[in-house]
Amino acid sequence: MFHPRRALRALLLPLLAGLALTALPAQTATAAGTLTNAGFESDGAGAAVPAGWSEYGDTAASYTESGGHSGSYRLTHYASSAYKVETYQYLSGLTNGTYTLTAWVRSGGGQNAAHLALKNCGSPEQRTDLPVSSSSWVRIVTSIAVTDNQCTISVTSDANAGNWINVDDLTFASGSTGLSIKGSDISSLAKSEAKGGVYKSSSGTTGDAVTILKNAGMNYARLKVWVNPADGYNDKAHVLAVAKRVKAAGMKLLVDFHYSDTWADPGKQTKPAAWATHSYSQLKTDVYNHTYDVLNALKAQGTTADMVQVGNEINGGMLWSEGSTANWSQLAGLLNSGYSAAKAVSTGTQVALHLANAGDDGTVRWWFDNAKTYGISHDLIGLSYYGFWHGSLAAAQATLDDTAARYGKPVFIAETSYPFRLDSDDSLANQIDTTDKLVAGYPASAAGQLAWMNAVANVVEAVPGGRGLGVFYWEATWTAVTGNGWDPADASSGNGWENQALFGFDDRALTSMAWFSHR
Repeated sequence: MFHPRRALRALLLPLLAGLALTALPAQTATAAGTLTNAGFESDGAGAAVPAGWSEYGDTAASYTESGGHSGSYRLTHYASSAYKVETYQYLSGLTNGTYTLTAWVRSGGGQNAAHLALKNCGSPEQRTDLPVSSSSWVRIVTSIAVTDNQCTISVTSDANAGNWINVDDLTFASGSTGLSIKGSDISSLAKSEAKGGVYKSSSGTTGDAVTILKNAGMNYARLKVWVNPADGYNDKAHVLAVAKRVKAAGMKLLVDFHYSDTWADPGKQTKPAAWATHSYSQLKTDVYNHTYDVLNALKAQGTTADMVQVGNEINGGMLWSEGSTANWSQLAGLLNSGYSAAKAVSTGTQVALHLANAGDDGTVRWWFDNAKTYGISHDLIGLSYYGFWHGSLAAAQATLDDTAARYGKPVFIAETSYPFRLDSDDSLANQIDTTDKLVAGYPASAAGQLAWMNAVANVVEAVPGGRGLGVFYWEATWTAVTGNGWDPADASSGNGWENQALFGFDDRALTSMAWFSHR
């Protein structure tokens, strides 16, 4: 039961209603940076004020109860009426430097705010919102620079009746966290603009989408490249043109090779028409030459790729049937051809292998165990994670953690997204168009889109050892523009994803772009 009901506490709450968390009473210091009772095991169930901690606000809504993450007990915030409460611990005698707070959390969602915070540390307060994860524990982190030899660790809820959170197993130690990648795929942009697509700032001023995204905090752009697409877009020439704009904006560049004339994903890995009759040996040469050609042209114009994906969502391999996972030795040869080409152009370009479904640790293990066995070269591991298809945040976290530890490689989310509304802006039904397809606790709104992106970013940031690099949103600029549908061979095809762009149906930048400002 993750939303306990405490009759006595419910009776006490009306007496405490209306208290605002604007000022704290005098704090009792815990010296030398060691959190007291960090697992809430000292008092057993029902402790109104856990040992070592202080409370403020509607204090009856904060207490310990059975069902901890690792031990027997946990901290809970809950009440049957609206409440505001803070549970906090003040540390003094700290050596100045950067510290990281780690905690295991669960939340039923619905609060006005529910977060962990580090404050009164001598630098600006740092907060991490609790992700909505009602059935499984999720680990989150937040870091701060301590410059005043002290810091307050805070758990805060501004909640509606019946909202609840659980927190357990906190640590506060030297170290830092943060994401180096706060990116988005903008592969649709060139065609959108050519077909009349317009992009505006949040205030309604028409501008360059790349600049608008950069100003919001985006620091990495992902561009897919097809070999000879029917519509002439997402080819080398258009990747080169958009890459100039990306680099001019001061952002890094990921080039996503599909090795196809159209979409490549777990359900289809169709060879380019020009390669259709080629032998396996020739396909290895094709992969090398195509990869080298695109990347060398980027380098020649001063826009060297920072990262390359050799293949897109290659759960079943690529260039079927020769490169399917039914023949790992041949798949290894093809992937290593791409890797070699990328490194021949620039040894500093990082090469990633990309699978779908970050919620499926078993498949990811199977795939990369084989990759290790067959000597497939790569620097990074990218995983797609769509919460409406790929399972819980806890499942994604478990996969990311296991993958980073098992293979010793940095990991990132290569694709994720969320709808800001459910209706369509063109004639094609959206991929996610009804409430039953949403992730529980995340509404189809700009606020829900932002909350989802922050939750995914939190999970990646918490990968141990600093191996969580960041997240790419998919797909920021794919708004509904006539002629820019999903099918490159059909100019009349619709989009199906415009309700998951980062620009609204009025072409304005959505408030959900604030996720790019994640640490």
